[in-house]
Amino acid sequence: MKNASKYKRGYYMPPYPCLKWAEKEYIEKAPIWCSVDLRDGNQALIIPMSLEEKLEFFKKLVDIGFKEIEIGFPAASETEYEFCRTLIEKDLIPDDVTIQVLTQSREHIIKKTFEAVDGAKHAVVHLYNSTSVAQREQVFRKSREEVKEIAVSGARICEEYRKKAKGKITFEYSPESFTGTEPEYALEVCNAVLDVWSPTPDRKVIINLPVTVEMSLPHVYASQIEYMCENMKYRENVIVSLHPHNDRGTGIACSELGILAGADRIEGTCFGNGERTGNVDIVTLALNMYTHGVDPELDFSDMPSLIELYERVTRMRVYERQPYSGALVFAAFSGSHQDAIAKGMKWREEKDPDHWTCPYLPLDPKDVGRQYDGDVIRINSQSGKGGIGYLMEKKFGYDMPKKMRENFGYAVKDISDHLHKELMPDEIYKIFKENYLNVTVPVKVVESHFRQMPGERIEAEVTVSVNGGEAKVYTAEGNGRLNAVANALKQATDLDFTVESYEEHALERHSTSEAVSYVGISANGKTVWGAGRNTDIIVSSINALLSAINHIMR
Repeated sequence: MKNASKYKRGYYMPPYPCLKWAEKEYIEKAPIWCSVDLRDGNQALIIPMSLEEKLEFFKKLVDIGFKEIEIGFPAASETEYEFCRTLIEKDLIPDDVTIQVLTQSREHIIKKTFEAVDGAKHAVVHLYNSTSVAQREQVFRKSREEVKEIAVSGARICEEYRKKAKGKITFEYSPESFTGTEPEYALEVCNAVLDVWSPTPDRKVIINLPVTVEMSLPHVYASQIEYMCENMKYRENVIVSLHPHNDRGTGIACSELGILAGADRIEGTCFGNGERTGNVDIVTLALNMYTHGVDPELDFSDMPSLIELYERVTRMRVYERQPYSGALVFAAFSGSHQDAIAKGMKWREEKDPDHWTCPYLPLDPKDVGRQYDGDVIRINSQSGKGGIGYLMEKKFGYDMPKKMRENFGYAVKDISDHLHKELMPDEIYKIFKENYLNVTVPVKVVESHFRQMPGERIEAEVTVSVNGGEAKVYTAEGNGRLNAVANALKQATDLDFTVESYEEHALERHSTSEAVSYVGISANGKTVWGAGRNTDIIVSSINALLSAINHIMR
């Protein structure tokens, strides 16, 4: 990039160091949340939401737990106005929810705004005008005094209309483009507005300090917020609100540091929808608090349904790597990650700890409506035996021996690599079933009978069919039933092998009392594996042995 010199820092530091926020470690309680999905989020869409879509989204925001919802700019369009009137006239606003509407500092727009909220039990009227150096010089071409007068004049007009309003009206003021405004001047304008509205404990005022455009590192914004909080008039009766955008990709950090600096309230959207790079993502902010053990007072436990609604009404999509909500944020494809997660989950089962802890998973996926087997362990050519084995155990009930997990894992990885695709759990089970479980081709045991011999020996009489041919009976002895059958099958197949490993367990995922057996045999210098499943443990073990033999004979 050759033209960096054409840019200069467009922000302004407070007149003295404001760094008390840096001494704080974490956010201790949830801020007041205000969703602006239906205003900021809606105005940023190629196709704005219809009335019906806005109503559906509003209901979802209420269900999540938002108590303040900015529903639009009623004077901007008929749909915005109609939406506001529909919510009020059809009594769709719960008593504990406050709607918020936006207005410019112009009398005819303020008048239309108050008409829109007429009849609401409580509403926030949000007044704004831009105060930045760039806006003053380039857009309005007005002096600092003239721009301040726009704010004060609007505040006076709002106060006159509030006197006539029936419901409870709370005022909010935003010095738009606050981040490009000199902090001393922003403070002067805000204090002038507060002098008009004279907030009291029963009638507080919201002062919103927006990151209309991100211009600095997040710590600069925190210092600006701390300066405003320390010097603002009527501070005990003022709710300091933040409205961060994400132009530099640090909207989350600006919000979190701004709360540490003294802010009481956050305006944002679900998944960060909004103009340009979007508003701050309230989902991420809330769940960041949640993972620190702080109740965010919002419920995102059914993330899939929220995503479905959001994508349908906005015609946008949630990015796969979006924190907490993206389709792949809990997914582990890497073998080492999968192995660590599988072992972490096993540790949790053994220890039953009071607090959540698991490698690579800062949040329990189930807390946001996701599942371990479908959302966490994802299988492709990069996967490892640990993850594949974990999936087989948790989803299908097969707890394979360690060496068999490795053998099966390589088989699955090879198939995924060849197909150049992710394999779904049912596809992985199909590989297991076709190649390892109850395999009866080319060798099939038709029936088997046992007799106790002297010296604790067992004689097996096994009827075997090879390659679909005539069934023949083979008799052999062994130091147990499986050993005896193995010796009989050596006769039937002319295969020289040794049983190296045998394990079994109940198939606990099923109500039937089925048993699963795993057999590893050594032949021709390599070990192959088979699995058997049956209600009879003897038949299950024979099926496992047979599956391993057929793995070689194919």
